Amino acid sequence: MRVLYFDCFSGISGDMTLGALLDLGLDSDAFLKELDKLNVGGYSVQIKKVVRKGISGTDVNVILEEAAHEQNHEHDNEHEDLHAQEHNSKHNEDLHTHEHGNENEHSHQHDHEHSHSHSHSKQERNLGDIENIINMSELKPRVKAMSTKIFREIARAEAKVHGKNINEVHFHEVGAIDSIVDIIGACICIDMLGVERIYASELHEGKGFVECAHGLLPVPVPAVMEMLCNSNIPLITEEIPFELVTPTGIAILKMTCSSFGKMPPIAIEKTGFGMGKRETGRFNALRAVVGTLYQQDTISTDEIAILETNIDNMSPEILGYTMERLLDSGALDVYYTSIYMKKSRPSVMLTVLSKCGDEKKFSDIIFKETSTLGVRLSHSSRYCMNRELVKVNTQYGDVRVKIASIDNIMKFAPEYEDCKIIAVKTGLPINKVYELVNEKYRQEGNSIAVQ
Repeated sequence: MRVLYFDCFSGISGDMTLGALLDLGLDSDAFLKELDKLNVGGYSVQIKKVVRKGISGTDVNVILEEAAHEQNHEHDNEHEDLHAQEHNSKHNEDLHTHEHGNENEHSHQHDHEHSHSHSHSKQERNLGDIENIINMSELKPRVKAMSTKIFREIARAEAKVHGKNINEVHFHEVGAIDSIVDIIGACICIDMLGVERIYASELHEGKGFVECAHGLLPVPVPAVMEMLCNSNIPLITEEIPFELVTPTGIAILKMTCSSFGKMPPIAIEKTGFGMGKRETGRFNALRAVVGTLYQQDTISTDEIAILETNIDNMSPEILGYTMERLLDSGALDVYYTSIYMKKSRPSVMLTVLSKCGDEKKFSDIIFKETSTLGVRLSHSSRYCMNRELVKVNTQYGDVRVKIASIDNIMKFAPEYEDCKIIAVKTGLPINKVYELVNEKYRQEGNSIAVQ
């Protein structure tokens, strides 16, 4: 399985992501040709190799035509004034002001370009406008689906932070062409790499405050914090007085990565660096690694405990309650088998599968909730497929999907309880809900994050 890993040792931003992906050896001309399918003009993309701290990487700048003639008048020592001015003027409703205010910490030249173009641009877009641009483009379906999910996540976070409906959020700068290019460009690169799974390290973030129209806001900024909620993305705070994680950067990771933490066992094919522009006192870059996930020659095995008991004098309702208690307490599986005991009495055999070490916990529940006087205990090895739980976004709500894989075998199944909720809420037959979720997963499976 071909996989991609983001090493976020110095945070992440949109332009750093794009640079890291291109630095993996993607053909720049082929990338720009795909980007042209967006069918939007008014910009150019500058891709160049640079060396920072003795390490070679790729630096990407999106240059707006209206700002190009002013670039030569900018100087690096103006960064802090522009950063504060940008936040003071637009942060109250401007996600990408904060986004590229954040990316200022990574991208000095890039954001000077943005500062000038945005100060003159009066264009605003809401989520519907951005989705319309994407849907009307000639981009590949996977690129459209992935980029739409990223924009929706940013819009959701901004709406929550500002107390607005998601359709009321107007993106002064995220709606601008340069930022659309950052996000869609990253999705194009991911598609060009042909990876089946994406992973990422823990996020490293700075500390301190950012000045904006509301006053001083703490780092991580509110939109980033909102996207971190219930994401299972680990965050490490560094003694660096700058923002390192931007809303665009974390949105790309959250909507594409399967899991976060140490790099899985990979036969590494290539590595690449996307360069930041801000001097942080250390190597300021995002590293991307692409390669093949090591697969075991045989299906993995583990050992489980098996608890069994025969019950012939209990109400079925109590048996059902006992099953619920055992499952809620973490049993791997619980089931009843119809049996006949002495004198041909119809009975059931209760079987509980559990992790080794939990035997006492589950035997106590069985003794407390049933009429049995004894529990048989055994241990067994089992073959296991690799399992993950992902969340599929549908127009009716989120549905969890269980994924199992080994070698070239893959299976997936929507969670019954989630499908049941949608069926009850909408009146749809539950089999139609299953079909909807299955089709959605087939379309977007490679870009759905593990829960």
